[in-house]
Amino acid sequence: MMILAFWLMALGLFAVTTLIGRRFGLIPIVSQLLLATFGLPLLMYFWIEPGWSLNGAQLVSPVWLKNLYSLGFALLLGHILSDVIDLRLDRQSLKIALPSFGVPFACGLATALWLLPPQPWISSLAVGLLFAITAIPVLYLYLRHIGYPSTATRRLVQTAILIDLTCWSLFALAQGSLHLGSLLLPLASACVPLLLRLLGLRQPLLHSGIFFALLVAAEHYRLNALIVGIGYLLCMAMLKVPLVLPLKASWMQGLQTYVAIPLILTFGIVQVDVHSAMSRLDWVQMGALLLLPIASKLLGNWLGLGWAGASFAGASRWRESVLLNIRGLSEIVFLNLLLQQQLISPALYFALMLMGLIATLLPAMAGFHRIPLIAVPARSPSANS
Repeated sequence: MMILAFWLMALGLFAVTTLIGRRFGLIPIVSQLLLATFGLPLLMYFWIEPGWSLNGAQLVSPVWLKNLYSLGFALLLGHILSDVIDLRLDRQSLKIALPSFGVPFACGLATALWLLPPQPWISSLAVGLLFAITAIPVLYLYLRHIGYPSTATRRLVQTAILIDLTCWSLFALAQGSLHLGSLLLPLASACVPLLLRLLGLRQPLLHSGIFFALLVAAEHYRLNALIVGIGYLLCMAMLKVPLVLPLKASWMQGLQTYVAIPLILTFGIVQVDVHSAMSRLDWVQMGALLLLPIASKLLGNWLGLGWAGASFAGASRWRESVLLNIRGLSEIVFLNLLLQQQLISPALYFALMLMGLIATLLPAMAGFHRIPLIAVPARSPSANS
């Protein structure tokens, strides 16, 4: 009963924090990250553990909670992957994405190999990907919130999609290579749309319902959910079957904001003894995990945007570099995936969550609340040729 009371209280806290944050102009994920990074650890340390005699392991032990977590995780992963698969590749986005992914990825690999304790190669790969990943939904919401020009918004979002597709696909392949036999069932699940087409079943709602159900099953039974999700959506795209949400868009948005995201954040953070976790990282390691992902991502973005050229007259290369550094939801889901599979330590989980919060807050801290007054399309460098 006490465990249920805790989770109801946690969801209530996230709802209140989200509503208060909106009053101050914060998008929901920023408010939720603030609560998860600072509020929940303090709540656990000063009240839940000493007063309720409950630790993190006990709070995440109920079977019903793990089933609910699988459902929430599938909802968020499916949402992210549906954005990732919606890729319309163009040359300018590719020019931005190559250094925007490559520079932080290389920096993350170097950090994992030289600064962090010895760990499996796939964990080092995951650190590199966490350095490089960008949050598609949060980036789009932020650009829309500040009224950024539509052509520039499309270019930045397509760049983020390309980066995230690379990150998720690389990790899925690396994870599958560890146990080749374990790839058979996820690959078979990913081919379900082809089977449905052979059976003459082409209803988008049927395809979409099975997609989310397979993601829930894959997460629950520790299968490779990334291969299931990416492969399934690629098959749907090949068959030209659109992904249909199981609920109305407004209901899905509310379910994500007030249930799925708070559930996933709390599920991860209550398992971390922050004081103990931080004692396992020295100041050099902690500083590197907070600063290097942001600095290397900014450098990669800067190089890519310089290569691609301005998207409109008056576009700020620095502004767009900072905007492409936003982490948010994609990083949270990736971190939780790694923590549940014990591929990263609790200390690394917390440090990178804190880094993600700083990176997501950076545009607001830098004062990027207005766009340039002139927002006409920039001339192509080849316009006179």
